[in-house]
Amino acid sequence: MPESHNLILAVTGASGAIYAAEMLRALDHDARVEKVHFIVSNSALRVLSEELGLSGRTNLAEKLLGAPSKKIIQHGVDDIGASIASGSYPTSGMIVLPCSMGTLSGIANGTAGNLIERAADVCLKERRPLILCVRETPFNRIHLRNMLLADEAGAVIYPAMPTLYNQPQTTTEMAQQFVQRVLAHIGLPQPGAYQWKGN
Repeated sequence: MPESHNLILAVTGASGAIYAAEMLRALDHDARVEKVHFIVSNSALRVLSEELGLSGRTNLAEKLLGAPSKKIIQHGVDDIGASIASGSYPTSGMIVLPCSMGTLSGIANGTAGNLIERAADVCLKERRPLILCVRETPFNRIHLRNMLLADEAGAVIYPAMPTLYNQPQTTTEMAQQFVQRVLAHIGLPQPGAYQWKGN
């Protein structure tokens, strides 16, 4: 990946809003990240309201961060004319966190029904990193087939599973560790991230 990162973060309607909030904070604080294109699905708005007590799409990034950010560009989920809907616009990759099974299906089957699915489709066709942090349990066969389809197309299936070997004391610590692992996977290792040392 390039030294200056221009990333897409999409939030969809699966439980796990705390992951999205911590990812946005990490990207905002990382000096290697120049821009963050932020997209929130309609269903994700309901989850954010239920889990974090946030309402409305207006200034959502500012609400999540607690302060405005110059590097975050929020796009409407139906804005298929946005810059990130075109392969000619360079990005470093895309993270969908959390990724609902509906969004997984749209990406895996190439429907491009909204900006999240279209931006993911662009990453696949341009061979850019696409990380799908799926959040569901248990999986049915449709879910499993769609994960395989997405993987075969070039996406990385990265289930939103917290680690326990680092003995987190809060849900925030669990979310932060998961976010740090995702960012390390795309070439943005975070200072202070827990690493298993073995015996």
